[in-house]
Amino acid sequence: MSQNPPLLQIDHVQKGFPGVQALVDANLTIQSNEIHALVGQNGAGKSTLIKILTGAYHRDSGNILFAGRSIDFKTPQQAQRNGISTIYQEINLIPFLSISENIFLGREPRRFGFIDWPRMHAESHKLLERISISIDVRKPLMTYNIAIQQMVALARAVSFESRLVVMDEPTSSLNDQEVQVLFSIIRQLKSDGVSVMFVGHRLDELFEICDRVTIMRDGRTVGASSMDKITRVELVATMLGKELGEVQRGGETNFDATKHHAEKQTLLDAHDLRYGHKLRGASLKLQAGEIVGLAGLLGSGRSELARALFGAEKLEGGTVDVADKPIHFSSPRDAIRAHIGFCSEDRKAEGIIPYLSVRDNLTLAALPLFARYGIVSHAKQRQVVDQFIRRLGIKTSGPEQKIRELSGGNQQKVLLARWLCLNPQILILDEPTRGIDVGARAEIQGIIEELAESGVGVLMISSDLEELTEGSDRIVVLRDGMTVSALTHEQISQDAIMVAMAQGTDDAVQATTLPDEDVVPSVQVDGSGEVSHEKAE
Repeated sequence: MSQNPPLLQIDHVQKGFPGVQALVDANLTIQSNEIHALVGQNGAGKSTLIKILTGAYHRDSGNILFAGRSIDFKTPQQAQRNGISTIYQEINLIPFLSISENIFLGREPRRFGFIDWPRMHAESHKLLERISISIDVRKPLMTYNIAIQQMVALARAVSFESRLVVMDEPTSSLNDQEVQVLFSIIRQLKSDGVSVMFVGHRLDELFEICDRVTIMRDGRTVGASSMDKITRVELVATMLGKELGEVQRGGETNFDATKHHAEKQTLLDAHDLRYGHKLRGASLKLQAGEIVGLAGLLGSGRSELARALFGAEKLEGGTVDVADKPIHFSSPRDAIRAHIGFCSEDRKAEGIIPYLSVRDNLTLAALPLFARYGIVSHAKQRQVVDQFIRRLGIKTSGPEQKIRELSGGNQQKVLLARWLCLNPQILILDEPTRGIDVGARAEIQGIIEELAESGVGVLMISSDLEELTEGSDRIVVLRDGMTVSALTHEQISQDAIMVAMAQGTDDAVQATTLPDEDVVPSVQVDGSGEVSHEKAE
């Protein structure tokens, strides 16, 4: 333990809302020049604690010391002025304004009463250089990818001369290369004397970048440790409130990696699917009771293939057979009639309707089943909703609760239940466990496996290689819109998937380890705002 006084000391903070105690006893200590992980399941109190720290909420009791003095910020702007900045998961910038305007929004440098554009551009350029980013600061933010936009948000935080930067799920929308660029910047901030609170769920990333971790559960701080003194199993067990023996030691998923389903009826046979530059020859088969994993880097065509199979994208070529019958979907309605369900990777934009109730969201696709002469029977609807709340363990105060008030994991369960209402033969899941806590993740993985055991064919897209390898009977790998490899159960390994994604060849099944290279890969950001992968001799 450092002998120096901590940069941030949170002691016994409590916060209640009508009907719920969000924080019961929250404690957190962050040292200067430290990257500190804050973890916990959805509903553990992480977001509430961050909002109290940054002035969005006011605590009911407890003490907070920052840089040796007691603080109780009334607004986020006051927190920024005093050295605490926050970068939220959903970037809070204005896309049609320039990079410079976003960095200095609301405090633009002026000369003779007018905005001093040369000075603002120059200072923006210096701020970005500080985090090793070189881009045209005069261009609109929207012309750059999400990774660069996040780095602009980071530059804005740096511009306040922040001593603490709070990063909420900063890697959720980034690919692996972009994550490494972000981590390099975080390490640079640390070397410059800035501390970082890193809120995340991906254990690999936490152990790679963070120095210490604080664990929350049910509004309480239940553990704190140096990262080098806690194992992954111990971290997960503390988060879940379980004994170590109750946490699976074979992996970080709830799938049975030893299962193997016998060959059954082919439910879906897609061949040579084409759609602009996004799909250029994608093929796969899905059998009853089978989980087929769909792997590929960002831009490989995974989500486009899923949407095309659901009728959300119109194919320009190829064939699709469902239960041995040729099918042409012109809309999602056609796919639903063919007993196909689809959960999008973006549940907020394409899944839930936030201001409707759990009941309305859950039964949205099945309303005709509850209607007679155009009038919906709320009694039948309520009966089905209650059944799925119990069956899937959806944590809600009741069917009429607004779905936006539920945690991410429970929202995802509602979306799964939406399609289970229709007794689907085929269920397409695009990133079903992204952005949810470890406990909900395990529950959803268990639900997926139960569906397969009941005869449903599941097509599962995931960026988590362990989830794919442990959960899939077969894995189809896409690259540049084409199917480049199909791995059977015996051939599946993380290395084989990575080789297939990188090389685009079925030779991946021979891989047990990635080939050694005489060159070391380096990640750079070019002037166009794209992340490039080059090899340094």
